[in-house]
Amino acid sequence: MKFASTLSGLLQRNGSGAPDPARTAAARLVRHGAPARELDLLLIWSVVGLLLLGLVMVYSASIAIAEGSRFTAYQSHYFLLRHAVFLAVGVGLGLVCFQLPMARWQQLAPALFVAGVVLLVVVLIPGVGREVNGAQRWLSLGPINLQPSELMKIFAALYAADYTVRKLDVMGSFIKGFLPMLVVILFVGFLLLREPDFGAFVVITTIAFGILFLGGVNVRIFVLLALLAVVGFVVLIWTSPYRRDRIFGFMDPWQDAYGKGYQLSHSLIAFGRGEWFGVGLGGSVEKLFYLPEAHTDFLLAVIAEELGFVGVLTVVLLFALVVHRAFIIGREAIKLERYFAGLVAQGIGLWMGIQSFINMGVNMGLLPTKGLTLPLMSFGGSGIVANCIALAILLRVDWENRQLMRGGRA
Repeated sequence: MKFASTLSGLLQRNGSGAPDPARTAAARLVRHGAPARELDLLLIWSVVGLLLLGLVMVYSASIAIAEGSRFTAYQSHYFLLRHAVFLAVGVGLGLVCFQLPMARWQQLAPALFVAGVVLLVVVLIPGVGREVNGAQRWLSLGPINLQPSELMKIFAALYAADYTVRKLDVMGSFIKGFLPMLVVILFVGFLLLREPDFGAFVVITTIAFGILFLGGVNVRIFVLLALLAVVGFVVLIWTSPYRRDRIFGFMDPWQDAYGKGYQLSHSLIAFGRGEWFGVGLGGSVEKLFYLPEAHTDFLLAVIAEELGFVGVLTVVLLFALVVHRAFIIGREAIKLERYFAGLVAQGIGLWMGIQSFINMGVNMGLLPTKGLTLPLMSFGGSGIVANCIALAILLRVDWENRQLMRGGRA
């Protein structure tokens, strides 16, 4: 709550709940390329490390799958080449998005959020959305598949930050401040659960309401929401047979190791085989058609088997650095009275933190399976592109902060 109090106090000293766009700091920034020394190098190298390690491990985890499938044109290199293309596209779009000032992102936030909702509706239209393994989450665009829920994570962070800044003076009111956002997020959640994509629902809800909490929402309202969320999740799990099966499989994967507990039991075997330093890069046995989704949802299990505890610890520390730097950048933006930028930065930190935490928890048997990939590392075009765009926005916030501090406006 210290952060929320600081933000509220700064806005009150400005005399209004929302900053005047004509006076925003971003509008006064010089528009030219930013040399590397003007960016957060610790954040950049942490992200680069995760992306490159992810590229190597996706290749290692997918060799057997590629060779044993219909993708014969590229044989064992199929997923490596596709992942490299997705990574190149993501970096390219990230460079483009970095050029947009945060003031412009704030203007676009409502429109982007509406566009995301439209895509979530379109993907549910029979014959339009593509169904894989019983889930209708993708839009087929020729050689690629777009997953709208991944883009919605960016749009939710931008919209929630914009909404919080505009409504901060009434954020203590349930009806005026909190209820409108609650209705919107419940509608988005309804669309996601229709796909179904429970994991994306959890992440997007955490991003939106986490930003509201950081922005100063009434604590009693937030506690009530948390209690209702727990009850709601229990109801969703209990009324859905496949989610209920996942919970039972999670509680005792060895009771039905060839059925409900199949994924988790093989993931735990991979962790056990890895021990301290792993069996060596490329030496995983579990990726040889034993561990399902080895190159996507259970990539960390392959890392654990091949690189051991040291490899997993490295991944955890790199994600911790990314989340830490995101919150530091957000706090610096708030101190510079750049409230929207600060909340967006911390929203991105929440996103990376909660999704990586859930994925790691699932792989280690600490959480039931959710179908969430490991950000920046797992195979998947929409996810990698969305992650790169989000981190480009985060770097833009950092760059603008440094420009203002260099100009004596700290």
